[in-house]
Amino acid sequence: MQRILLRSGKSPFDVVPLEEALHQDVIATNSGNLIFSDATHKILQTPGTEVVSNGIRTDVAAAGRINEEYDVFVVPLANAFRPSFEPQLKRLTRLISRLRIPVVVVGVGAQAGLNYNPARLKPMEASVRAFVSAVLDRSASIGVRGEFTETYLKGLGFQDVDVIGCPSLFMYGKDLAVAKRRPELTADSRIAVNGSHGAMEKQGLDQVVRYAHARYPRLRFIGQNLSDARQLHWRDLSHPNAAVTAMPTHPDHPMYREDKVRVYIDPVTWIDDLRDFDFSYGSRIHGNIAALLAGTPATVLCGDSRTLELCRYFEIPHRRIDKVAGDLDPAALYAEADLSGLTGGHAERFERFTAFLDRNGLENTFTHGDSGAAFEARLRGLDFPAGVAPWNEADLASLTSRFGWLQSRITELSLDNAQLRRDLERGTAKAWTSKNAASPASPTSASSTSVYRRARRVVGRPIRRAFQSGRQ
Repeated sequence: MQRILLRSGKSPFDVVPLEEALHQDVIATNSGNLIFSDATHKILQTPGTEVVSNGIRTDVAAAGRINEEYDVFVVPLANAFRPSFEPQLKRLTRLISRLRIPVVVVGVGAQAGLNYNPARLKPMEASVRAFVSAVLDRSASIGVRGEFTETYLKGLGFQDVDVIGCPSLFMYGKDLAVAKRRPELTADSRIAVNGSHGAMEKQGLDQVVRYAHARYPRLRFIGQNLSDARQLHWRDLSHPNAAVTAMPTHPDHPMYREDKVRVYIDPVTWIDDLRDFDFSYGSRIHGNIAALLAGTPATVLCGDSRTLELCRYFEIPHRRIDKVAGDLDPAALYAEADLSGLTGGHAERFERFTAFLDRNGLENTFTHGDSGAAFEARLRGLDFPAGVAPWNEADLASLTSRFGWLQSRITELSLDNAQLRRDLERGTAKAWTSKNAASPASPTSASSTSVYRRARRVVGRPIRRAFQSGRQ
């Protein structure tokens, strides 16, 4: 039995309660990550393999254990070659450099502007070289998202580069059934729109959303960030993203108040919900890929190289966001969306992807297994939480759920604090600085206090509203 360690936030079969999922950040800050990691898990799950999630942790000290317990380390990545990801890339390189087992990278991309100019990547070139070198020392080739990343890496002197796109679109193998179910969009159409905070704040997507919101009553915005989900469930505005009030996940936005916003923790519920939509558009690549996997037509508004190269490779309908006007009508996007290249060329792209896996010694469920039937059956037997919805009502059930979780967290922290104090008294606790040891409040008790204060701040507004309603 081949044991594969997969870099992913969680296993597709882990049913994590909503509050705990937001606390642990199982989506690694962006739920789009789970789309391609779940797809990779399914693709690699065969009768002769066991796939284990590493919880997205990059524990360099665990290299010895990984060498002993696993046969290969598979690393699905997105736009990893970007300055803000450099610290994580360096840690990943240190881990890979200590591994003696094969390491296979699927779908990594470089991020630059729409003009494909890699100048912004120059300061991190040494980190990229070190990472790719470490990977190619342990694999036959590295799989990249598209043309820009291929050109970038070959310009650095690497030749064993395969363009394979993103594994997410191969979740169902060589078949990709996407079709328009109605001749045109009307005011009654169900439309999903998505976008990042940057696209809202700097690329004019806020105007696009406002235009559609005024004309399509069944419009829904689907966010992806952890901060989006926490704003919906907790009304938590502590993250810097809360400064972008044009984001529909912000409590002050009209779409929030109208319950027209969702964030999904699990790809299965995300894709299932999108099956009932007529169209999806916006700047989020995996938000629109989720729609395509659901069979729903989608158009990507590309804002950088990472989305543009992927759309070009898969022939996903797209437009450059810098060429889009604020009065962009989704009906026009729907009418012009040509899905023939996406669906017609999918089988060939799938063969290219599985050839890459074969070259790197990895079996896939579509060639060597049951085409994912057991995976899907197990998934359908689990009860995943629904998409995160806006917290607009201060009803007893919503308050009980939230306070129940907060109380359990405070109890856990209090027990940890008591155990730490006992360990300190016995002299068995791990080393603390003299400042911490002398402090009457340990870090754990401070955490307990901060949980309480955060709870009071987060839920204060809905509780006040409930009390005010009761007095009326």
